[in-house]
Amino acid sequence: MNKKKLILVLLLALAALALSACSGQVATNNWPGLSVDGEHAYLATGSFVYAVDVKTGKQVWKYPEEASGSLLFYATPVLTDDGQLLIGSAGTNHSLLSLDPATGRENWAAPFTDAKGAWVASPLAFNNAIYAPNTDGFLYILNMSGAEIADPIELSGALWSAPVTDGNLLYVTSLDHHLHVVNPATGEVSDAIDLGGGIPGSPAVTDGGVFVGSFTTAIEFVQPNGEHEVIANAGNWIWGTPVLDNGTLYYADLSGNLFSLDTATKTQNWGTVKPDGPVVASLLVTETQIYAVAEDGNFIAVDRDGKIVWEKETGGKNYTTPALAGDLILVAPYQTEFALAAYDADGKQAWTFTPEK
Repeated sequence: MNKKKLILVLLLALAALALSACSGQVATNNWPGLSVDGEHAYLATGSFVYAVDVKTGKQVWKYPEEASGSLLFYATPVLTDDGQLLIGSAGTNHSLLSLDPATGRENWAAPFTDAKGAWVASPLAFNNAIYAPNTDGFLYILNMSGAEIADPIELSGALWSAPVTDGNLLYVTSLDHHLHVVNPATGEVSDAIDLGGGIPGSPAVTDGGVFVGSFTTAIEFVQPNGEHEVIANAGNWIWGTPVLDNGTLYYADLSGNLFSLDTATKTQNWGTVKPDGPVVASLLVTETQIYAVAEDGNFIAVDRDGKIVWEKETGGKNYTTPALAGDLILVAPYQTEFALAAYDADGKQAWTFTPEK
């Protein structure tokens, strides 16, 4: 798919979500969310959330038992320290749910349904509270039992990415070009920081601030006081969340370029590294290799020197960030015969998962 067509697809996804948020209609054409723990992969796709055994690829449970027009899932499920699996719905009832990761049963007495828009962003569980950004532009604050414990904070624009924290402050990005800094202890919100382009991904936290990629094609370092500077540029929009690992920032753009930035010197470690297609998803960084999935179905492993180790074709389209499950790398292609696949570090496919009918 060429750049112009891909941008159109992504903009149509944005428009569909805006429509569902404003009118109650359901957006049904989007890619899955994926997270893992030591035993299960949790796949949010369409009408269901699935738990899949990461060793065998077999289905453990699904939620709900029957499809419902009021529930639609593609946000990334979030595992909390107290043993919950949080997942928001983009369906008509705007539910934010807590499931038991072992059984798929609901934990809360009732889902949280007071938001006016779709849940696309994952929530952040921090200091015994849940901070949940919604496409209606509000950040909702709940206790760990799903009850609202403070008035929602009105930010701006559609909130598509999970908040991040440096242990004191929260950072929330918006599609309307702004980064918001929230003090969760006081509820105070600093003046919105305009970065000049839509920001669909989360920031990467570092000492003294965050790294943010956006549709300006730039990576910026932003301090909590609002000061910010461009430290690197890409060739196209940056959709995914940058990944910081030992002073190196890894990110990709919609032209399919992969980048490895030395944040101390602000220089690139690699020459040109490109899979076959635009990269929307964030990169998965492991101890020895970096994994990237491209929109055209390409799945590649790159070593720390930027050399492509292997390439695979998953079929379908890839928009979901790969996940590490022990020795396996999981990918969740979109519009394929299977919903999830596992590969080892050498690129050998271990299993695929297709939901039971």
